[in-house]
Amino acid sequence: MSEIINNSRKRIDQIKDLLRDINQGKDVEKKKDNLKELMGSVPHGEVVAAEQELIAEGFPEEEIIKYCDLHSAALRGFINEEEKVTIPDGHPIDTFKKENLLINRRIEKLNLIEASLKKVENEDVSNHLIEVRNILIELTDIDKHYYRKENLLFPFLEKYNITGPPKVMWAKDDEVRGFLKSSIQSISDLEKISSSELLLLFETIFGAALKSVEEMIYKEERILFPMSLDTLTENDWYEIYEQSDESGYCLFYPEVKWSPINLKDHEDKISENLNRIKLSTGSFTKEELESFFKTLPVDITFVDKDDKVRFFSEGTDRIFGRSKAIIGRQVQFCHPPSSVHIVEKILNDFKSNKENSAKFWINIHGKFVHIAYYAMRSENSEYLGTLEVTQNIQEYKTLEGERRILQYE
Repeated sequence: MSEIINNSRKRIDQIKDLLRDINQGKDVEKKKDNLKELMGSVPHGEVVAAEQELIAEGFPEEEIIKYCDLHSAALRGFINEEEKVTIPDGHPIDTFKKENLLINRRIEKLNLIEASLKKVENEDVSNHLIEVRNILIELTDIDKHYYRKENLLFPFLEKYNITGPPKVMWAKDDEVRGFLKSSIQSISDLEKISSSELLLLFETIFGAALKSVEEMIYKEERILFPMSLDTLTENDWYEIYEQSDESGYCLFYPEVKWSPINLKDHEDKISENLNRIKLSTGSFTKEELESFFKTLPVDITFVDKDDKVRFFSEGTDRIFGRSKAIIGRQVQFCHPPSSVHIVEKILNDFKSNKENSAKFWINIHGKFVHIAYYAMRSENSEYLGTLEVTQNIQEYKTLEGERRILQYE
């Protein structure tokens, strides 16, 4: 046992020495090769320990961030892809992985578009431009994936004194966010584009964004998730699971409910969840509240003060369909480009207290639909968000006289 411990200590010290030498400019390329080889051949826990100790000793965190990609590149050559841990459906890690799968599918679509551009002459490819823009907007959903990772998972790693890797990965998350934002901005105002121009964007801006997304997926799947599964308890995972709905999901909604097998005080938590939801004028059980919104003869959508969709009612006959994947998404991305400016104006007028409502009515699918937006405010007139209320009022247009006697439809 002492020999194993000594070997582990030796490898950790080697990683630390190599990182120090590189930072000081000593034979950089050779040291990088040595570091890559060493990182790929040691357990991920020892790499984490080396990074943790260096940060504690005052080593610049930004330098650790630089070698994060080097670490994942090294792991590609050494990790046994067949060694997989069975993760139950609905577990937070299962959800993270399924989100990554759907993110990868979007990247594959973009790669196919790039490949097709290389086969054509310099001609108009505006149809591809629309497709690329839509896929990139879908990829911005990754922010919800990162938000849950940073605000739900990382705090538990820090609870077990694993602070270095979360800081490093959070910085890389922000890089991804920046790359995706720049990618969308680069084509936001374009209506036409040639194949050579779009290909150039792929080779520069888009390429950097997609590579950064792929690298982060690899870091999560091969470093973060195994480390987290080794570290967190069932209680920890259950707390993450309980808070995940509020943060939203990326391109996916976990329909399967996860119930931990060895959760301590599980019955107490169930009892807490059954408590009535108390409001200023009464209370509901969760079941009653769910039924309340489904029974309302109107469709409701709530957008919070940061313009993120936080809730929608699930009536039996919604006028405009909703997917649970939109929870946590920027409301601007839920509308076609041609109407985004109207959405922005309504939100800005509500936030500035200039207006409190906006109403429209349209004919669609044989229905006469009334759509109203209301500014939600606190008792102190602070803007809390926007409520959208949609209703088919076709039957009300034909009403005449009065009905004072009970008559079921």
